[in-house]
Amino acid sequence: MLLLYLLVAGRLQVEIRDFKFPSLALTAIYAASTTTFILAFKLTSIANVALIWSTAPVLAGLFAWWLFGQPVSFGFAMACAAVLGGTFIIVYGSFGGSGLAGDLLALLMTLMMVLIMMVFRRFPETPATLPTVSSSVLLLPICWYLGDPFVAEPAEIALMALFGVTFVIASITLAQGSKFLSPGETALLSISESPWAIILAMLLLAEFPSMQTVIGGSIIMASVLWYQSTAFRKGA
Repeated sequence: MLLLYLLVAGRLQVEIRDFKFPSLALTAIYAASTTTFILAFKLTSIANVALIWSTAPVLAGLFAWWLFGQPVSFGFAMACAAVLGGTFIIVYGSFGGSGLAGDLLALLMTLMMVLIMMVFRRFPETPATLPTVSSSVLLLPICWYLGDPFVAEPAEIALMALFGVTFVIASITLAQGSKFLSPGETALLSISESPWAIILAMLLLAEFPSMQTVIGGSIIMASVLWYQSTAFRKGA
């Protein structure tokens, strides 16, 4: 689907030309983050994964300060502390249970996605779509070796295909929509994914978050929303 999009948009040759070492690094990171993302959903609740993922904007700012020396304000430092505290509460709630591995995978996935943001920030000419395609190709032989794709039922294949199509639509609309919005507006809209994921999990799967998730998630969402709205007002 992504290759089809590149062909229709007339960008395939351009992205092949710009596919260099940063793109190879992105291929490996995308492959690892995709794997941890799916496994996290299998091993912990949707609410935990969504809320841990919502820490990405603040963690991206923290990495920008650490790697690029970007100045940070006292308010940003407070937001970082609150986000890390909320994440600890969520993960701590899974200690002694089966969800701990999923929480840690969700945290690892978030860190890798932040690393992807840093690569694009450091090498802005890096193509955005072709590394995703190459990461999927990289995973094919690994999945073939570890599993048996021919045992999947037709209904399961249809669901997996629907997931793929939905992922492509989300990736394209996010990339295109970002061109018409400021970074602050884009980040604020992206954060709305977390409450929607939790609401749909409750409505469709009857999966209700634990008290630790509610407390930690409230701290994270309040901190991230405050930080992003402040940055948006300042024109960051």
